[in-house]
Amino acid sequence: MSVLIYADSNNGTLTKNALEAANYGAQLAKKIGSSATAVITGNVSDAALLGKYGVSKVLHANNGDLDNFDPQKLAQVIAEAAKAENATVIVFAHDYSGKAVAPRLAAKLDAGLVSGAIALPNTDAGFTVKKAVFSGKAFAEVEVLTSVKIISVLPNSIEKIENNTTPEIVNFAVELPTTRLKVKEIKKESTELSLTEADLVVSAGRGLKGPENWGMIEELATVLGAATACSRPVADIGWRPHHEHVGQTGLAIRPNLYFAIGISGAIQHLAGVNGSKVIVVINTDAEAPFFKAADYGIVGDAFDVVPKLVEAFKKFKAASN
Repeated sequence: MSVLIYADSNNGTLTKNALEAANYGAQLAKKIGSSATAVITGNVSDAALLGKYGVSKVLHANNGDLDNFDPQKLAQVIAEAAKAENATVIVFAHDYSGKAVAPRLAAKLDAGLVSGAIALPNTDAGFTVKKAVFSGKAFAEVEVLTSVKIISVLPNSIEKIENNTTPEIVNFAVELPTTRLKVKEIKKESTELSLTEADLVVSAGRGLKGPENWGMIEELATVLGAATACSRPVADIGWRPHHEHVGQTGLAIRPNLYFAIGISGAIQHLAGVNGSKVIVVINTDAEAPFFKAADYGIVGDAFDVVPKLVEAFKKFKAASN
């Protein structure tokens, strides 16, 4: 019996979300007296890094048919891995891959699925998983009764515990099914830092007054090593690309630090960012709803405040080097 984790990768490198899922799975395995095994696909250069997060064994399915992300084939690989390892719990990151593959795998294995878990399961009596519901405004305790259980874990949900494990890495050959839908090619639209993976995010809204003023937002993001984001109105009127739109109808993100500049904080926007660990709001309107959700707030004009922040961070970094 083991806990199986699907560890996704991007351009040959394990994603931050995958390492968090691995750590979640390893902590769960320790809790229930089991072992943690990960399954990876394609050319992954840092598979041994999974040992640092508690994984003792890695199954490597390196089949050319898996180079293009195909949820149907990935579900088959993970199902075979679960069978080989006699896995009773399968863990995904709650990201694009997890959302696409975990439900298919649950149907294939007749397993119970809890998506968006925010804590390790309570196994004192049964198997109950805590998850956020209603856009993070409430929590639910979901009891899973099936013999095989699948969990997708929200990023930044649990504290990472590092280990000194050296994982055993073994090749894992799987005969892939012929699927009715075929993924022929995947093209990445942007080479910028992924919003869903970023620890720091600088976001702005209509308070910036126009796309020509985004230079200072990008400069602040560059100084911090952050990704840039925007509110929905800004994306809708074409000031910023839609892939930067965060909120209920855009990307849901959970960075360690989220700057909201010139954004009022409508409930739809908050729904996509309220999982951020620290929120900093800059707005001229002291009554803006976002201040109620902020950890730190600055009532002021972004055109005065942001350049001063940029200079302050530059001086701090220069002094730290």
